[in-house]
Amino acid sequence: MKDSRIIFAFVLSAMMACNPGTKQKKEETLAVKNIPKVVTADIEAGIKANIAKKVEEGGGYFNMSADGKELRLQLVRVHTEYLSNLGPQRHFACVDLADISGDVYDVDFFLDGDPGSMSVTETTLHKLNGKPFYTWKQRKDKTWYRMPVLNATSDLLGVLEGEDKFEFHYEVTLPEMKESARIWIPVPQSDRFQTVVLRTIEAPAEHRILEEKQYGNSILYMELFPEHSGRKMELVYDVVRQEKKPYEEEASPTRYLNANLLMPVGDRFKILADSVIAQKSSEGSIMEARALYDYVIDNMRYIKAGKYGTGDAVYACDALSGNCTEFHSLFISLARSAGIPSRFAVGASIPSDRDEGGIDGYHCWAEFYAEGKWWPVDISEANKYTALATYYFGRHPANRIEFSRGRDLKVEPGPLSGPINFLAYPVMEIGKNPAFPKTFFWFNRNVGKETSKDMVSLF
Repeated sequence: MKDSRIIFAFVLSAMMACNPGTKQKKEETLAVKNIPKVVTADIEAGIKANIAKKVEEGGGYFNMSADGKELRLQLVRVHTEYLSNLGPQRHFACVDLADISGDVYDVDFFLDGDPGSMSVTETTLHKLNGKPFYTWKQRKDKTWYRMPVLNATSDLLGVLEGEDKFEFHYEVTLPEMKESARIWIPVPQSDRFQTVVLRTIEAPAEHRILEEKQYGNSILYMELFPEHSGRKMELVYDVVRQEKKPYEEEASPTRYLNANLLMPVGDRFKILADSVIAQKSSEGSIMEARALYDYVIDNMRYIKAGKYGTGDAVYACDALSGNCTEFHSLFISLARSAGIPSRFAVGASIPSDRDEGGIDGYHCWAEFYAEGKWWPVDISEANKYTALATYYFGRHPANRIEFSRGRDLKVEPGPLSGPINFLAYPVMEIGKNPAFPKTFFWFNRNVGKETSKDMVSLF
């Protein structure tokens, strides 16, 4: 899309600059001298001014109609990389606007006029939650037109919308134990976005379910002995998962402004957040959060090396690399430092391109609070697949399962090492020392059929 818009702008500029007559050329040259030079900052100011005026007229919202729906929109982001001067007094801008429902629309604008005095002449909805309604195509005469994208879906790069149903297996192989041991394993819970039924537990010893009170997690706890070495345990769940969109919650979000052990708030994170948000600080929490979201996408590298996988925001800020835990820990520290409540959750992504088999590890994500709602984000996936950056700002797909939420989890009895950083894989101690049992996940959408045992080891 980016390339097509750049080409589109270039071609239109070239067309508007061409004229065959010598006398006419001279006249146009004199006219052009009187037209102010336009830079992208002028176009950005022009589109923001037009949107601000419409928002004032619309009682706090940019109002549009689409497919019989009345949209009440708020500005999320101006795509500065797409701003284009198409010719004398003719300009193009692309903007993200969020509806009160949580849907995010990519809107294309054409403007006429000079710097400080631009007016919108055409407005079209280009994308909904990252899915295009049309794309730009070029005719043989080099002019451009919009081509509808029929039946556009988000089969896009692993995203399943709506609902997903599957059987999920969480399997653990215990290591060799020469003394007594203890283990803590997450037990996924049902909520408004997932219905989870624990169908079977195969365990080598007596177990009990601990309730972690701060975030409402359930955790399976077991005491083990040397005779349990090498034994396997398995938890099998039936899961129905809904696509997650912005949603309201009665509980106050203010506790999600506090620091965690590996997600500090303030100091360097406050300085960085302020510099990233800069002039957007007066434009609302959604735009502030989007600025931080884009900063992490643009600056972090998804690399499983070094001190990755701990969710240490300081390490992420220094190394600018890691896996999903570093991406979301950095975002949460920055957002909280900017006064935007944010929180962490972890689970697993279920492949969309097959119906059974192994799953390559855990996955985590975040949410931030703005305009009275919690907004789901998945920044590491948006970093991998930039075409989905709009989708993942306000959406989590249906093909996933959430194990637990929150950081620094406290249960009784708890590990000798202190609060649990986050709970995806089992936390285990043999005596006083940490241990790392072999763990793997697999799933089956074809419940009742023979299930593949081609599973992927996580360690």
